Amino acid sequence: MSKNLIVILGPTGIGKTDLSIDIAKELNTCIISSDSRQIYKELKIGTAVPSDEQLKKVKHYFIANKSICDYYNASQFEFEVIDLLNELFKTSNNVLMVGGSGMYIDAVCNGIDDLPTIDDEVRRNLASRLHNEGIDSLRTELHKIDPDYYLTADVKNPKRILKALEVFIMTGKPYSSFLTKNKKKRDFNIIKIGLNIDRQKLYERINLRVDIMIENGLEDEAREFYKDKNLNALNTVGYKELFEYFDNKITLDKAIELIKRNSRHYAKRQLSWFNRDKSIKWFNTFEKEKIVDFINFEVI
Repeated sequence: MSKNLIVILGPTGIGKTDLSIDIAKELNTCIISSDSRQIYKELKIGTAVPSDEQLKKVKHYFIANKSICDYYNASQFEFEVIDLLNELFKTSNNVLMVGGSGMYIDAVCNGIDDLPTIDDEVRRNLASRLHNEGIDSLRTELHKIDPDYYLTADVKNPKRILKALEVFIMTGKPYSSFLTKNKKKRDFNIIKIGLNIDRQKLYERINLRVDIMIENGLEDEAREFYKDKNLNALNTVGYKELFEYFDNKITLDKAIELIKRNSRHYAKRQLSWFNRDKSIKWFNTFEKEKIVDFINFEVI
């Protein structure tokens, strides 16, 4: 029987966790998380990590397995997941990978080309430009040279912008071309299932989830790591807005409002990224039986 990686993907707040646990139990398999923030063990509330009860139901990998102080990227994720799949497929024909980080999912499914080494001078020059010109100037430049990446990237994150510009300066090629250029051949089948619902309902779910995070102590969690706010891991929706509140730049109510707004914007970017992939079979979040039937048909 063939080996199958079943990818369940979708925007933040869509309901991937509960559905994937139910499906994993039916398939008697485990779950690999492809969420670029749930890997950090220090961040729980703001990254919507599955609860201890949920984690007990099904074995999860790449949940709370790194520290916010660790450097980590999609390329490392690719190699670690492929190594893990080689072991898991020895005892199971089907493995689930679940998450909403498009670059991490693409890394496992398609591979990432090796990125060039960046000269220190190029890095220093861009850092100087960021300081002197501000992020808007670099953002405009990125939009001109790499509109594909600009469409899906977190363009409020200066590190994302600097990385893309560094690669372009070194190679003359857009950063997005390194992410999609050569599809690596995998020795397992890949079945992609996308989850979506009416946009207004999705936004309502996101707003409600933020309210629940606040009730569960997100403010205290963010305050605990305020001293680490300059780390890339903390440049994350839910934390960076509260850091502005701690800096007395905005009120708590405004911070919560921005968390909801930025979460909705992130969901929109995720959907834009996923909609490029025509191999994804889309379902409503609540169509569990249809999803299971589709999986059973595909894995035969």
